[in-house]
Amino acid sequence: MSRSGRGLLLALAVALAGQAGAQELSHAHAHAQSQEGVHGHAHQHQHQHEHQHAHGHADGQGHDGRQDALVPVPPLTDADRAAAFPRLGGGMQHATGPNAFLLFDRLETRDGEHGSGQAWDVEGWVGGDIHRLWLRSAGERGDARRTAAHLELLYGRAVAPWWDVVAGVRHDFSPGGSQDWLAVGVQGLAPWMVELSVTGYVGEGGRTMLGIEAERDLLLTNRLVLQPALEATFHGQGDPGRRIGSGLSTVEAGLRLRYEAQRRFAPYIGLVHERSFGDTAAMHRSGGRSGRHTGIVLGARIWF
Repeated sequence: MSRSGRGLLLALAVALAGQAGAQELSHAHAHAQSQEGVHGHAHQHQHQHEHQHAHGHADGQGHDGRQDALVPVPPLTDADRAAAFPRLGGGMQHATGPNAFLLFDRLETRDGEHGSGQAWDVEGWVGGDIHRLWLRSAGERGDARRTAAHLELLYGRAVAPWWDVVAGVRHDFSPGGSQDWLAVGVQGLAPWMVELSVTGYVGEGGRTMLGIEAERDLLLTNRLVLQPALEATFHGQGDPGRRIGSGLSTVEAGLRLRYEAQRRFAPYIGLVHERSFGDTAAMHRSGGRSGRHTGIVLGARIWF
């Protein structure tokens, strides 16, 4: 075969091969479009099914097309409340057995009107949370002699949280001769953490007296405590033998700063002002005493 014949056969073979490749490429493209259409239709059908499923649930319908019943919350009954809040038996338990407490609230030396003197204020009790036997005593000593002193023995009963009613007897050693009183009062913790004691007395010959004491502890630091205190005494009628007039007789206001080195022992320093009023002040002046006095006190607070 000549060169021209071979060239013609080669050109014919290349043309047939190109036509076959084009047919195969066209067939592959058509197959891809067919598969994409199938997948797109399936995805659209699944999306429509999910939308219908969600819409059906939002309308309260199940898969079978029926309406789901809404169960209402039943109302509370007494039985439900009793089960949720059962009654506790027994109640609060009080401490068993008697206890005891003794407080020397003031053991001090003071700068008196006619020189230094001493003073004390003591209270204690023995008993339980409800019933207690109280002991209270206070007095002053100056000019090498006792100027005032009394002792009280009282029965106390708790009538409310932090409050007791007390009743008993009181004996005055001085001023003047000894004297006995019947005592009735209340004591406890008033609002703003004020310790309050109000006691009325009935003595010999129908004499009456009212004593009021109030004090509060102000915590400046964990161990430094400032204690303001106020005491007032009223008498129903005068007693010239003891230099006591009727009405408001005496008032004592004090401010003491203590340092609790230990909780049971606390030294303190303070300032005390005493003043008498009315006929009591006039009797004091006639006896050579002033109707008022301010002095510095040094002492300690001890309890057991």
